[in-house]
Amino acid sequence: MRVLVAGDRGYIGAVLVPFLRGAGHRVDGLDAGLYEGCDFGAGPEGTGARPALDIRDAQAGELAGYDAVICLAALSNDPLGDLNPGATYSVNLDGTLQLARAAKAAGVGRFLFASSCSLYGAAGSGAVAEDADLYPVTAYGETKVQAERALSALADDNFSPTYLRNATAYGASPRLRLDIVVNNLTAVAMTTGEVRLQSDGTPWRPLVHIEDISRAFLAMLEAPRELVHGEAFNVGRAQDNVQVRQIAEMVRDAVPGSAVSFAEGAGPDLRNYRVDFAKLDETFPDLKLRWSVRDGIEELAGAFARYGLTYEDFTSSRFVRLRRIRELLTAGTVDEMLRRTAPQPG
Repeated sequence: MRVLVAGDRGYIGAVLVPFLRGAGHRVDGLDAGLYEGCDFGAGPEGTGARPALDIRDAQAGELAGYDAVICLAALSNDPLGDLNPGATYSVNLDGTLQLARAAKAAGVGRFLFASSCSLYGAAGSGAVAEDADLYPVTAYGETKVQAERALSALADDNFSPTYLRNATAYGASPRLRLDIVVNNLTAVAMTTGEVRLQSDGTPWRPLVHIEDISRAFLAMLEAPRELVHGEAFNVGRAQDNVQVRQIAEMVRDAVPGSAVSFAEGAGPDLRNYRVDFAKLDETFPDLKLRWSVRDGIEELAGAFARYGLTYEDFTSSRFVRLRRIRELLTAGTVDEMLRRTAPQPG
């Protein structure tokens, strides 16, 4: 199958693209290139063949000939949404729909959308399934809700969207992020000896390794159309619904000499939800997600040690999306809507 991955140069894309190629698919990428040079190790494989392209500018002619489009491209966390909610809506909602309409016009049959369990927002401690009410508490979560609904309106006999509501991602990547909970706590423990929590540790989080996200995308890409057409799937494992303090304790156990601490005045986080993954298990009984949180922490600690991650790396813009975007804004490389002010070479 010929596949285009939008967001191939990001955290998940850098793992997903070689995973799909390893399964025999022909894969190209499309990316705005905001994180070029933010590499962990050798950097992503094979991303230089295409020039940088913002999904808000995608046209049908650029998507012709593909069997499927996978949309990972997004401003991908809550602090970025707080920086400029308008930019988050522009990229995550308007950009997704521009890409989808271009794909549909080009005759692309499948559209796999990287949604998020964050659209459940403040659902609480009861595990929520795909038919639950949605309570997003951030601009990021709200854009995922609206994008799913708008994509559903585009669905027809020739255009088939599927929504992968991924749990909070973790794991090592050539385009590493340290602004997500498991990666962050492991990195701070490795570089300071302290597993420092900004909340009281009580909120629940569903977690999933980026290789298992890739595994789920592959399964849905190859599934019969009628199995996934217009369907949403929570992506993760039931046993990986954990409280933040449990993650901290697993990190402490994996990093010798580290200790758990709490920021002054730490209180509960509004983002608090557990997720039911039964639909994924029942629809894809042969799909075996393989990574436990504990194994992922061990992988991260090993990678951080191997590449010599320092506290200066941890606090730099290379691995924290908000800091990188602020750096680009200060340099005038992008405008307030995060469009490049000059063409970006491939």
